[in-house]
Amino acid sequence: MGERVVLEGFHAVKHAVRFGAVVEAVVVLDRGKALALARSHAPDLVGWFEERAVEVGGDEFVRVVGKAHPTGVGGTAERPDWGVVERSSPLVLLDNPRNLGNFGAVIRVAAGLGAGGVVSVGDVDPWHPNVLRGSAGLHFALPVRRLDGVDELEGPVIAFDAGGEELRHARIPDDAVLAFGSERHGLSEVVRRRADRVVSLPMRPKVSSYNLTTSVAMALYHWELFRRAS
Repeated sequence: MGERVVLEGFHAVKHAVRFGAVVEAVVVLDRGKALALARSHAPDLVGWFEERAVEVGGDEFVRVVGKAHPTGVGGTAERPDWGVVERSSPLVLLDNPRNLGNFGAVIRVAAGLGAGGVVSVGDVDPWHPNVLRGSAGLHFALPVRRLDGVDELEGPVIAFDAGGEELRHARIPDDAVLAFGSERHGLSEVVRRRADRVVSLPMRPKVSSYNLTTSVAMALYHWELFRRAS
């Protein structure tokens, strides 16, 4: 059995179930309210919640989930073991990310736009509870893991930096690795040396930078638009 991770809130449980997670336990503070949430936000999972949700008291909920949650829903699941994964869409590489909430939001955007996965280099665990909270459980929708180094990367690496050529002139291939630096320090020299191309996002003069999640969303949307047009 793999490592256990906590699912905080209804949406984390919902996404874990939809994307095939091995869900070990689901606890709810009010079964009626939890089923009402399922009927309004995930009608495809009403039967699943009816079968699996266990109503518990507040103390037991906190014991399982680690903290209270406004939805009164939580659970635990098995962390998938993402090994070598065949992919047909760009991989997102985060170079030593520091903000765990941003990290989770990147995974959420990457899942929504069909990225081939999200990987990172650095000391942050991509499955840290705060990262998982930021993704709303969408870690289970695509491969998410930490690399030992950039030597593991396969495919052309396109790095994003304000000093690069304009993205509008670049075509992002399906097997590309899209590399983004940390919020404070940008791209490391190791990742920059590994890059086959350095590009920049369009930006109005006097604006210094975008949020990391916004940058990833813009890059993946650029890839998606060109892919549809081809």
